[in-house]
Amino acid sequence: MSGSLWLKRPTADTPLPTIPRPRREGMTGTGAPTTPDGPGPGPRPGHDGGPDPRPGADPRPGPGPGPGPGPADGLAGDPLDELAERIGALAAVAVHPDEIAAILESDGMTDDHIRLTYGRADSFALAEDLYARVERRHPAPQAPPADAWHTGLAGCLLRGLVFALPGLAYVLAAPLLAGEQGRFGLPGGTVPLLAGAVTGWVWNQALSHRAYTWLGLGDRPAAARALLVGAPAGALAGTAVALAAAAPGETPAALFAAGQSVYLAAATVLLVLGRERALFRALLPLAGAVPAFRWDLPDPLRATLLLTALTASVVLAGLALRPGARRAAAGRGGPPRAASLPYGLFGLGSGLLVLQAGVGVTPVSGAGAVIALTLSMGPAEWLLHRFRGESLTRLRTLTTAREFRRAVTGTLVLCLGGYLTVLVALTLTVALAWPGAPWPTPPRLVGLLVIGTVLWLGLLLQAFGAVRGAAAVCLLAAAAQTAEPAAGPLVAGGAAAVLAVLTCVLLVRPTAHRV
Repeated sequence: MSGSLWLKRPTADTPLPTIPRPRREGMTGTGAPTTPDGPGPGPRPGHDGGPDPRPGADPRPGPGPGPGPGPADGLAGDPLDELAERIGALAAVAVHPDEIAAILESDGMTDDHIRLTYGRADSFALAEDLYARVERRHPAPQAPPADAWHTGLAGCLLRGLVFALPGLAYVLAAPLLAGEQGRFGLPGGTVPLLAGAVTGWVWNQALSHRAYTWLGLGDRPAAARALLVGAPAGALAGTAVALAAAAPGETPAALFAAGQSVYLAAATVLLVLGRERALFRALLPLAGAVPAFRWDLPDPLRATLLLTALTASVVLAGLALRPGARRAAAGRGGPPRAASLPYGLFGLGSGLLVLQAGVGVTPVSGAGAVIALTLSMGPAEWLLHRFRGESLTRLRTLTTAREFRRAVTGTLVLCLGGYLTVLVALTLTVALAWPGAPWPTPPRLVGLLVIGTVLWLGLLLQAFGAVRGAAAVCLLAAAAQTAEPAAGPLVAGGAAAVLAVLTCVLLVRPTAHRV
């Protein structure tokens, strides 16, 4: 996995609508009835000078008829009917009384005003009465807009491909990294490689969030400037960690990990700025690893293919960052950096879970699991967009909160089931295509599907801003699996169950889908 899978939010904010306030004839700007001589207290509107027929009213005759408007039968109108008529167009499209309460509060209606005028305790009680009184009239669904939540499948599949292509670099570099037996029962050089990769995932996930935040604010030069500063820093951090984790005899692996850190920084820049095709072209030299599955390639050819792909990625990333190099792009101070920390922690937890999923019976089976998970990130991203788009459509067309909950739950089950189906298909395809790869056993396949469930639900929560809960669950699961590898399937299953509960609690609410 390389770069970032942080979903972009739409850039336009939808303000709360304004309640129309038509003026009555004979009313001043202060709402007091007027006479030819100007505003004055006057008689009660609609009162003809006789006793007030309302229960509990003063039986003494009034001062006489006045000019105020009123119903033809002489009775004062219900102010709630007037309010329902005035905001009927807004209340008719609400799927929950809280939406009407938000409109009332945005219009400046205080609880005191509501108690005096409408006889209700607060805005929520008044909103419930209006919700029950006004018939639901939702407009017909519009065509899906061309926004961030309606993306093409081809683009997401391309992203999944560029996530997986760097894995061919390990095939090319395998003979160059061969050495003595490594630590912790792993092949030589594995520890610095993993240390550099995990550092890059954490840093670049947080950096991607910050850059996407700038893009959401409509400031692309500021996003490029953030990447211009953050990407080299991430490459240096990954290199330093890999060199520090290298033991004597693991220098080649540490140097490869340094190149890996540089590539992760360049890939993050290109993916965030939407240059997937450029990154794909830069990675094409790695296709030379395909013959290496069956034939031995000369070491100079292997090194040339690796350096060519790395150089092309860095050059293309530098060209994409030219807007950020301008002095005028300094812009504002930007979003707080601490807001990106949970996204980095989620990258750490999910990355560790993917690595642990690759610890199989044999290195080949473990590598096949990681490849399947990495390739599945493209369809996973498309299904995340599909879920968001479908939920917004349901928000426009359904009339009750109960119907919305049922529809969103069904869409969630379909999208998650679709992702797991794709993951199974990719796992079986990799097992068939990889020379000498064992057929995945049912327990191994079930464990992989559980990890896939954790990743997809975590990405979904991240897309809706609930990244703290997703990061906490993934980190705890990764820590528990590291401490007790034998309990891995049980821990992963518990994490999937917790994320499923969090997802259902959050995403069945209509307010969670308002953008």
